[in-house]
Amino acid sequence: MTFLDRSQRQTPTGLTKLLHMNWALVVLLTAISAAGFLMLYSVADGSFDPWASRQMVRFGIGVVLMLAVGLVHIRFWRSVAPLIYVGGLLLLVFVDFFGTVGMGAQRWLDIGFMRLQPSEPMKVALVIVLALYYDWLPPEKVSRPQWLLPPIVLTLIPMGLVLMQPDLGTAILLAAGAAVVMFVAGVSIWYFAAAIGAGVGLVTLVMQSRGTAWQLLKDYQYRRIDTFLDPGQDPLGAGYNIIQSKIALGSGGLAGRGFMEGTQTRLNFLPEKHTDFIFTTLAEEFGFVGSVTLLGLYALVVIFALISALRNRDRFGALLTTGIAATFFFFFAVNMAMVMGLIPVVGVPLPLVSYGGSAMLVLLAAFGLIQSAHVHRPR
Repeated sequence: MTFLDRSQRQTPTGLTKLLHMNWALVVLLTAISAAGFLMLYSVADGSFDPWASRQMVRFGIGVVLMLAVGLVHIRFWRSVAPLIYVGGLLLLVFVDFFGTVGMGAQRWLDIGFMRLQPSEPMKVALVIVLALYYDWLPPEKVSRPQWLLPPIVLTLIPMGLVLMQPDLGTAILLAAGAAVVMFVAGVSIWYFAAAIGAGVGLVTLVMQSRGTAWQLLKDYQYRRIDTFLDPGQDPLGAGYNIIQSKIALGSGGLAGRGFMEGTQTRLNFLPEKHTDFIFTTLAEEFGFVGSVTLLGLYALVVIFALISALRNRDRFGALLTTGIAATFFFFFAVNMAMVMGLIPVVGVPLPLVSYGGSAMLVLLAAFGLIQSAHVHRPR
């Protein structure tokens, strides 16, 4: 082997890094986003405006961002993980003072060309800082009580800021993503059993606080719980959304009513048809077959990401990849369960399909981190 050959192997070029990208993930993410463009075109009555065209532009920018993040060495992202986390916290604090209000919640920052939802980058920031922590922490200390306190605090701070907006769905996603990183890092399963027991106790306390001076949730959040248990109690009010969603899901049948032929969508019975409830539009128009196909694409993304993590001998890269894959899984699982009435409505959009700029850009940047870990893994 010549000196030039050794040098090229030690310092791969940008082209070599591009060739080593996990292109299967790129193809799968593109396919899912294409389904979103199709649905946004449909819910706009056969028009690319106002949603599909903007979403397509954002996806193009997001793919470039993903590749750019993937080309940067994973050691750089490891070194700036604390800064990313602190920056995410600052954005959450800023939204409490300068955020814009929409749909009864103060969750967005108006930055001119788009509205940024700071809780979106916080999901990634939390995963990357926890991956850094457990990469630094010796394995024999992972389950010791004193070493559990820092990751718990790192998780509770952004959760508390998000709950103040209020945004219960995102707070749950933050906790779930953090729990996966901790579990994969080697934290004892008994801690998770204790946390589940505490969660059951907290749910009981939340329900008992209803109507008291120390009520723990907002009234509309309690109404969501009531709607989940029995939507028929208020079919024209709090139960309307989930009832119409179930009608749309059921009317799709096996193969669906056909593209742009869904009656619930066309007649505007379906609520938030371009954001939180866009999956029901797809189910009505393409039926069980279309729904399972989209679910299969999501599952393949998670599987390919986990395979990349398993093959990565770098602990930080493996934990980061697993955490982002888990967050992505919880993202679409919660949305689908929500619109099917399996869990209360918590306002979580369908990743890459629902209309939204900040969510798509942050998610593609997160997959850029997966690409960076994949490209620069020890070989």
